[in-house]
Amino acid sequence: MGWRVFFLFSFYLLGSIPFGLLFAKMKGVDPRKGGSGNIGATNVMRTAGKTMGLLTLISDLLKGGVPAFVGKSLYGPEWGFLFGLSAFFGHLFPLFLKFKGGKGVATATGLYLVITPLPLVLSLGIFMIVLLITRKVSLGSISGALSIPCFLYLLKVEPPSLFSLTLLLSSFIIIRHFSNIKRLIVGQEPRIF
Repeated sequence: MGWRVFFLFSFYLLGSIPFGLLFAKMKGVDPRKGGSGNIGATNVMRTAGKTMGLLTLISDLLKGGVPAFVGKSLYGPEWGFLFGLSAFFGHLFPLFLKFKGGKGVATATGLYLVITPLPLVLSLGIFMIVLLITRKVSLGSISGALSIPCFLYLLKVEPPSLFSLTLLLSSFIIIRHFSNIKRLIVGQEPRIF
C-alpha cells in the first residue's frame, strides 16, 4: 500500500504542474488575465497562440494518461483510474497555484484514453458534434462529461466501480464549468471559430 500512496501523491504533484501557464509565459502572456482566465488549452490558444495551445493540450492529456497507464500496468484498471484521478485533482487544485487550476477536460481525456477507450471515443463523438454545431468548446466539454458515464453504463464496462469514479470525475468537470454555464444561459459564451 505504501507505493500506491507514494504514486497517488506524486501524480497529484504532476497534475499540479501548470503547463498552460508555463507555455503561455514563454510568449509573455498570462492566460489568467485574458479570455476566460483559465490555464487550459482552449484559453492558452486564445491568449498565446495555437502552438502553445497545442503544447498545453498534449501536456494535459499526458497528465492524465501517464498516471493511468502506470496504475493500470502495476495494479489494474481501478488503480489506474485512481492514479489518473489524483493527477486530475492536481490539475483542478494545483499546489503550485494556490489550488486555483483548470477544468480538467484534457487530463480526464488522457485518463479515459488508457482506462476506458471505447466510451471515450463515443463521448468524443458527442463533443465533436456539439462543437461543430455550436462552435463552443465549453458546451462540447459539458456534453462529453455528461455522456461518458452513460456510455460506461450502457457498455457494462468492468469493473463496475469505474462507473462511480466516472460520475465523480464528470461532476467535477461540470462544476468547474459553472461560469461557462452562466455565460451560455445569457448568450455570452465565446465561440472557438
